[in-house]
Amino acid sequence: MSVGTAFHPRTAPLNRKMQWREWSGYFASSVYADFHDIEYNAIREAAALIDVSPLYKYLVFGPDATRLVDRVITRDATKLAVGAVYYTPWCDENGKVVDDGTVHQLDERRYRWTAADPQLRWLRQNSAGLDVTIAEETEATAALALQGPLSRDVLEAATGESFADLRYFRRRASKVGRVAVDVSRTGYTGDLGYELWIPTEGAVAVWDALIEAGKAYGIRPAGMVALDIVRLEAGLILLEVDYTSARHAMNPEQHYSPFEIGLGRLVSFDKGDFVGRLALEREARAGGPARRLVGLQLDWYDIEGLYDAQGLPPAISPTVDRSPVPVFAGGRQVGRATSHGWSPILKQAIALASVGPQYEAVGTKLAFEWTVEGRRGRVGATVVELPFLDLPRKRG
Repeated sequence: MSVGTAFHPRTAPLNRKMQWREWSGYFASSVYADFHDIEYNAIREAAALIDVSPLYKYLVFGPDATRLVDRVITRDATKLAVGAVYYTPWCDENGKVVDDGTVHQLDERRYRWTAADPQLRWLRQNSAGLDVTIAEETEATAALALQGPLSRDVLEAATGESFADLRYFRRRASKVGRVAVDVSRTGYTGDLGYELWIPTEGAVAVWDALIEAGKAYGIRPAGMVALDIVRLEAGLILLEVDYTSARHAMNPEQHYSPFEIGLGRLVSFDKGDFVGRLALEREARAGGPARRLVGLQLDWYDIEGLYDAQGLPPAISPTVDRSPVPVFAGGRQVGRATSHGWSPILKQAIALASVGPQYEAVGTKLAFEWTVEGRRGRVGATVVELPFLDLPRKRG
């Protein structure tokens, strides 16, 4: 049975229509406002608060903490400095992705590890022979994403200190009122933003302080529907939607290497041994995997034509569609889209898709299946660079 997060005393009264979804055993608000566009606009034009407490969180500490992190992730953990954060996948022994998340170095022997799926058993299995402790912190640590172009102003007003020097994928300790928090310049929106890691007992106080500080900046709570749209615009993948965890895969087609889901840039073959290395080296020597993640821009006039043929006005869902959709080239299916929807800021229909390497070049013309009134049709789709939306303020 789902339970509320540490912020539930504040989020529940705001969720007027009681639109909740389940996220790792917690209630997560789908939308607070009458329609999610208000929350989307807060993320893209002002500041938004998103409760991301259901993320799994672990503390990895001890003399061999760095050795464990380096053994598991595909990036070189020995290059991760205190105060820095890695976004990284980690793989099984076959080089297939188990999950992706962030690793924060808190000090020389202590890391915070976040993940979408539970990883405690996996981490402990891989810690054999090492002097290291892995502690579950999911319930003890609440998490808030403060995102949007005015998020820094809100954070500075709430903490009373400047964050102009906190660079992208860096972190540092701070305080909101009397509550000690850890602030990382990270997020899942493709915009300027921060994530606050908060002791559960101080969660409500931090929420109240951020809402109060953010009144002058148009702050709003935002739910999962708006978050799904901005993460698609940012070209960010979602576990069990854009790829399947190796732990849950039922057949070979459901296994993905990092190079198949756009994370190949995060694999380092110059580091020490890590889980899945040999398999990934074999894959690279063979010319890479048979699938690649691409961005697609769908032809709106083709969509319009399919509706017009049925005597209907054109329509597209205002939310992200996570159902798989066939993608074609020359009349033959060559892949599938995993997430697609309408980008309000780009004024375009966009999709993430998995296709063969011969179709990954920017500018490649493909076709996307589109159904109107039970009749299947096809619309033009052009491969474009990811991310669809690349805001300089995200990194600036």
